[in-house]
Amino acid sequence: MQATSAVELAYLPTTADAAGAIRARMRATPAGRLQNGVLLAGAVVLLGALVLNFAAPGDPSLRSTVVCLAALALIGGMYVLVPTLQGRQVYKMVAAQGEFQAVVDDGGVRVTSRDSETTYRWPMLTRYAETDALFVLMTPDKYGVGLVVLPKRGAAEPADVERLRAVLDRNATRT
Repeated sequence: MQATSAVELAYLPTTADAAGAIRARMRATPAGRLQNGVLLAGAVVLLGALVLNFAAPGDPSLRSTVVCLAALALIGGMYVLVPTLQGRQVYKMVAAQGEFQAVVDDGGVRVTSRDSETTYRWPMLTRYAETDALFVLMTPDKYGVGLVVLPKRGAAEPADVERLRAVLDRNATRT
């Protein structure tokens, strides 16, 4: 298999990038799937309690209905808002760095910004997730603590996105 040349990206980070990366990590890692599973299980239990409240003989309890609906709203809010709020915090941390450049090849990933330059070899980024807008590279630990976010819009042309996907497929596992 012949290696392709390096793929270069240039981009300004956005809040949507950070939130999208966190959501992708939640779907791709065992810890994130566990968190989503706990939220889903809690919602199912609350829906069951709500159904039982209405199916029980007599009038449904207003108090139980309100508590179940409030708890469901809280769980839904956590599922939707937590990645967004975390993404905002991450964005605040990286936004001051200005434009980022990334170079991805069969040797690894090099990301530079105004004040930093970091090189990751493939043993450090063993898996990745793809969304409509991003490639999210993750460390091999079950939490995916280390992330490298590569927005597709940073590619100079659409063919570069395909080349980047090919490099990632050769060197990391898609989750």
